[in-house]
Amino acid sequence: MLELKHLSYAVHEDGGELGILNDISLTVGDGRLVVFTGPNGGGKTTLAKSIMGLVKPTSGQIFWNGQDITDLGITQRAKLGISYGFQQPPRFKGLTVRDLLTLASGDETLSKDRCCQYLTRVGLCANDYLDREVDASLSGGEVKRIEIASILARNGSLMIFDEPEAGIDLWSFARLTETFEQLHAAGGATMIIISHQERIISLADEVIVVGDGRLRHRGTPAEILPQILADTLGVCPVLKKEAMA
Repeated sequence: MLELKHLSYAVHEDGGELGILNDISLTVGDGRLVVFTGPNGGGKTTLAKSIMGLVKPTSGQIFWNGQDITDLGITQRAKLGISYGFQQPPRFKGLTVRDLLTLASGDETLSKDRCCQYLTRVGLCANDYLDREVDASLSGGEVKRIEIASILARNGSLMIFDEPEAGIDLWSFARLTETFEQLHAAGGATMIIISHQERIISLADEVIVVGDGRLRHRGTPAEILPQILADTLGVCPVLKKEAMA
């Protein structure tokens, strides 16, 4: 179980303090699929990075399975089964896709068949990609899918995906949402997905609207989606509601 207790994060700007996250408390149960959505700049990515340890909160605590991980680094959190998929994944010149999947899985004898399974789940053919380097020769969408495949290979207990649909074609997006659906149905991992896509939002057990650094609203897709879809002027009506206690 993931627990955030009074999490805040602020940066100093022009002699003042700018609050990016403001007193966020949240519990995500084991095996749940939760989607963070809301306007750009609202704090979704900063919140996700705080969970992974990429951003250190100004105040508050983060607990994973009862353990206080607030002061743990990225590597230590990864060892506890927490994985993170970047909105813009890094590239690794000299490292092949096979190498990356092998490192992610922790299995030095990872077979080609297993690699193929991970890549197929994100819409890629193993024969075309296994021996290619994860470098500038790959498109943004290809690197994104390879990173997601590496997270699948890690088989962590908490998987965080920051806009996994970004840069991905429609066919691959359909395959990706099917993969998320299968992962959730298997019940092993807890998933947090940052997304604006209706198809991904509809998969969630719970949708949390993040805006102005606060949790503005939360509910099921059936409760949240109609309000988001009704937003035709760029101001989400959900965000007009009172900030959650």
